Amino acid sequence: MTRVPIYQVAAEARVWHNRPVIEQRTDFSVKPTLIGELAVLRPFALDQDAAALREMLRDPEALKLTGSMNGPDDIAEWDAAAEAKFWDWYSTRNHQADRLDLAVADRASGQVVGEAVLNEWESGNRSCSFRILLGPRGRDRGLGTESVRMIVGYGFEQLRMHRIALEVYSHNPRARRVYEKVGFVAEGVLRDALRFDGEWIDATVMSILASEWDHHHGYPQQS
Repeated sequence: MTRVPIYQVAAEARVWHNRPVIEQRTDFSVKPTLIGELAVLRPFALDQDAAALREMLRDPEALKLTGSMNGPDDIAEWDAAAEAKFWDWYSTRNHQADRLDLAVADRASGQVVGEAVLNEWESGNRSCSFRILLGPRGRDRGLGTESVRMIVGYGFEQLRMHRIALEVYSHNPRARRVYEKVGFVAEGVLRDALRFDGEWIDATVMSILASEWDHHHGYPQQS
């Protein structure tokens, strides 16, 4: 079965196919724009993204599924201190040399609906962690799956990672299905890693290796 191209790198105006030719190596200081069929991953433009990012960060479902709160009423007030922290964080994401933070935008509307991140980089081991957060406007439309494929593909094909890992909570089966669809493999369980609304929640450690990505390029069902 023929696979569709994973994404286009806007800066190079070049489509990355199943076995791309890497013209040169890059590092985390480069902040690319990755263009897919449904989503665009790009550097943050806080002057136009701030409202959408605030909505994402205050969304109860997103906070629950990422383990950012311990109960449905555990949502901190968005006061002046929170606003200052918000601007300090997102205004510096495009200048980090040891991680990659990209806004996830709906290609059709141009609106930011989330973020995708490669962080916790270990240069000696050529490994890093991955996380993605989508607000209510970015869920259930295929943007998440495509965004995971794009940034993970960039991590292996351009950043030359050997291993990319993540953790997903057991009360977020939708996210786990997305990760498995892209090729992440469960490694083990962190028991009772989160307490939410009086219940203990496990977290599953998942990873994908460069050799696995080289084999299926984010489509393990077709390999």
